[in-house]
Amino acid sequence: MEGDSFSGQIDGKVLQTCEKSFVQVQDILDHNRLLINEINQNHESKIPDNLSRNVGLIRQLNNNIRRVVDLYAHLSGSFNKSMDVSSEGDSTGRSTHKRTRPI
Repeated sequence: MEGDSFSGQIDGKVLQTCEKSFVQVQDILDHNRLLINEINQNHESKIPDNLSRNVGLIRQLNNNIRRVVDLYAHLSGSFNKSMDVSSEGDSTGRSTHKRTRPI
C-alpha cells in the first residue's frame, strides 16, 4: 500500500503541473487569438502604419508559439518522468501505476 500512497503523491504533482501548464497555454492561445485578429484588421486596412505595426505583432505571435511549444515539452518531460518513477514498482515487484479491479 505504501507504493500506492507514493504513486498518489506523484499523480497529484503531475496533475498540478498539467493544470498549471494548460492554464498558461490557454492564456497564451487566447492572447494569440487577439493578436491574429489585430494583424488581420491591420492587413485589411492597408494603412502603412498598421502594416508596420504587424511586424512587431507577428514577432510577438511567433514568440508566444515558441512558449506554447516549450510548455508542452516541459509537460511531456514531467509526465514521462513521473511514469518512469511510478513504473519502477513497489517492494513486491508489482507496478504501482496499475490498479486491479475487485472481482
